[in-house]
Amino acid sequence: MTAEPFRSDGDAYGPETPPPTGLLDVLSVSALVLDADGRIVFWTPQAEELFGYSAREALGKYAARLFIHPQHLKAVVRLFTEVLETGRSWAGAFPIRHKDGTSRLMEFRNMRLQDDAGGVYALGIAADHALLQRVETDLALCERLISQSPIGLALLDPDLRYLLVNPALERIDGIPAEDHVGRLLRETLPLPDVETIESALRQVLTTGTPLLDQYHVGRPPADPEHEHAWSLSFYRLEDPGGRILGAAASVVDVTERHRAAAEADRARRRLALIAEASTRVGTTLEVEQTARELAEIAVPQLADVAAVDVLDAALACRRSRRPDHGPELFRSLALKAAYPTVALRAADPPGDLAAYDGDRLVTLCVHTGRPVMIRHVSSHDIPRIARDAEAGSMLARAGVHSYLAVPLIAHGEVLGALDLKRTRNPLPFDEDDVVLAAELAGRAAVAIDNARWFESVRNTALTLQRSLLPDHPPHHAGLDLASRYQPAQATSEVGGDWYDVIPLSDDKTALVVGDVMGNGIDAAATMGRLRTATCAYADLDLDPGAVLQHLDKITCDLEHYIVTCLYAVYDPRTRRCRIANAGHMPPALAGPGHAAFLLELPTGAPLGVGGIPFETVTTVLAPGDLLVLYTDGLVETRQHPIDDRLSVLLGFLDEPERPLEEICDLLLYGLRHPDDHDDVALLVARAL
Repeated sequence: MTAEPFRSDGDAYGPETPPPTGLLDVLSVSALVLDADGRIVFWTPQAEELFGYSAREALGKYAARLFIHPQHLKAVVRLFTEVLETGRSWAGAFPIRHKDGTSRLMEFRNMRLQDDAGGVYALGIAADHALLQRVETDLALCERLISQSPIGLALLDPDLRYLLVNPALERIDGIPAEDHVGRLLRETLPLPDVETIESALRQVLTTGTPLLDQYHVGRPPADPEHEHAWSLSFYRLEDPGGRILGAAASVVDVTERHRAAAEADRARRRLALIAEASTRVGTTLEVEQTARELAEIAVPQLADVAAVDVLDAALACRRSRRPDHGPELFRSLALKAAYPTVALRAADPPGDLAAYDGDRLVTLCVHTGRPVMIRHVSSHDIPRIARDAEAGSMLARAGVHSYLAVPLIAHGEVLGALDLKRTRNPLPFDEDDVVLAAELAGRAAVAIDNARWFESVRNTALTLQRSLLPDHPPHHAGLDLASRYQPAQATSEVGGDWYDVIPLSDDKTALVVGDVMGNGIDAAATMGRLRTATCAYADLDLDPGAVLQHLDKITCDLEHYIVTCLYAVYDPRTRRCRIANAGHMPPALAGPGHAAFLLELPTGAPLGVGGIPFETVTTVLAPGDLLVLYTDGLVETRQHPIDDRLSVLLGFLDEPERPLEEICDLLLYGLRHPDDHDDVALLVARAL
């Protein structure tokens, strides 16, 4: 072995030499070889960086004299001799003298070399002690951080195959570390959008721009029943020379934060739903409409299918008996689904009556007055939900997997139940859903209770009022007649509007239209008393003004009632019609050959004012003429001037030869809105 092969001249690395790429380059590990006499026969460029001497300055020189401090010379010679004689390696740190005169602590590894001729040499590998110690500390720290970090960490090669994972990532995805190595990212990451993640990670490898805090949700194999959330970050890994080694991925389990945010969002949505229900449920005093509003508010935020069923006894306002274990008769009021589903065919159509045995869940709900929840519906539960076996089969086909029924309770009385089912929504009902459903049902129950009692009272008043209206004979001398009575359709109660046709002596006919101010049963009863009195005075063949005078005295004896009335008597022999008005709307007159107009009558004071005379006016009805008597509910609105409405009324009379029934319908449906807040009485007479 000669010294020539060990010679190294020139710079440590030049333009044609690649920059440092490995750990040894980072540490600037140098090598030098001494012959048996202690002369330097091999000197690397890194040795020049470490000791400060070039190869020309070092080769052939005694190493001990070149960079060993005199006080350490004896110890170094002894170690050098021991290595050459025994062949045992030596490792340790000792100070050396740099070319610039400073003293530096170096880490050495010394061992004996032997060539093919039997010559021995000493190989010394050296590195800066402080730098080596710092790297060792960094490596130890990294190792501890990786192994003990609560954050999942992984190293991947450029093909996105695992090289290393830490214990935290094992816990996160439930896969042992050794089962990760060599596998692709998509084979272990439990996320539905893993392809998107891989694409983003390849972009990181290409650009070097980190991808930070990417939020993803999935179900890990270790806990497939529950949703978890992770924050993912990706970084490109490079060596000191810029060569791409792969990527590092950090995975932070943010499931608790995700669940807390989800719960807060659910709470916000529940409050928003309750607030929406307060404005959307109970907008009218109609039982069916209120039930529909409840079903619509529950779908799809709370359930995929919702039904509202009310006990038939409660709907009829019959006193409910004490709850027992027997069957119950329900009337379906509303049914709503979030999407087309066979589950709708399994439910009772709105308006139908259905008897459910005591073992059915909806019956149990109304008997106990408590919610009934089946979180996970099984085949054994379906028969207790469905009305029969066929309906049960349809519910199973629809995918009903969770069920909830909450009672409709108002003022301590159970009125029925809100029936909820989930099919597409994968989450089962929970206690929060029970609280929300009960809140919605409670609000709707009060509205349904108010509506059912209102409808009961209104139906009673309407029945009374209709019973008081005349069934006039089919023929009156010289007149063809048609009439209508239309009660208010909105939230107002039935009023006191009426009409009457009274046959008199000598083929004369009295025509009456009146309106008792007020509403409800009291107004209807007052109207009945006045109608009876009108018939009695009409039989006396009094002048219309005199009849109103007598009615005025009767009305004065009634508490707090004001009545408007129009009284007319037609004599077919003379074609004269005598009319008196007590504060009522003027009648309209139309006929062939002339435009319709309002008769000019003294307005007169309403009945009940007292002490004011009523004037009688006479007009002549030509053959074919129409006399139209009506109450103010036909023409008065809150949005239009009364003169405009009266003009519209006259416009509908431009063809007086139409059949009377058609004219009544034309006036009623042309002038009146379905939600008008007043009754209408209409009487149309044609002179023959």
